[in-house]
Amino acid sequence: MKAVNETQASYRGPSTGIVALVSVSLFVASLIISTIMTAGTPFPTLFSSLEEVHNYFLHFAGVVQFNTMLQFGSAIPLGIFTASITNKLQFHGARVAGVNIATFGGYTAAIFIAISALAGWVLVQPGVADDLAVMRSLQLFEFITGGVAHVVALGLLLAGVSIPALFMKLIPKWMVWLGLITAVFAELATFSMFFPKLFLFIPLGRFPAFVWMVAVGFAMPKKRKDDGMPA
Repeated sequence: MKAVNETQASYRGPSTGIVALVSVSLFVASLIISTIMTAGTPFPTLFSSLEEVHNYFLHFAGVVQFNTMLQFGSAIPLGIFTASITNKLQFHGARVAGVNIATFGGYTAAIFIAISALAGWVLVQPGVADDLAVMRSLQLFEFITGGVAHVVALGLLLAGVSIPALFMKLIPKWMVWLGLITAVFAELATFSMFFPKLFLFIPLGRFPAFVWMVAVGFAMPKKRKDDGMPA
């Protein structure tokens, strides 16, 4: 009777796939909408001149404000996804460090993207961009928190979920390898703080992670397996 109950036990909680899809959709929508509304004007980066940064935030303040609202909104379902996916691992019997690593990484990633969005909101408030030193400081802070800090933390979420999921055979192997390879790219983004050319690892860690989140969110089973990892 116990084996039957374990086999039939179902996870109760938010749909990890839908929550992941909401988070990803909000973030991607912010990029698409800002691109359309600015007629393709590149968003300022570390390599942008002071004049380019000033002109962008001066002329597209409304766009940036709407963009930051969407990105801040994406942080909330990211935190919910983290809580749900790690809880689902525990439901399947995972009692390993990876669960805690994933929890730390996911919550940290959500906090950093929220902080980045809030910094961007402050940046486009009236009078802030008039002070070039303050403007540049906020722009760099927004860039580093929403870029390197967010992506590096996101990599911990991917690795922390993928490894126990591999041993417990909870998701297809291609999802495991996508998660692990993307996690490596995400962690390599750390070195871009000293070697700016390595900022390439930010999109390499961010966008495949979005695919992974949605895929794993829908793929991880709701039914408990009898051959789960022992405590």
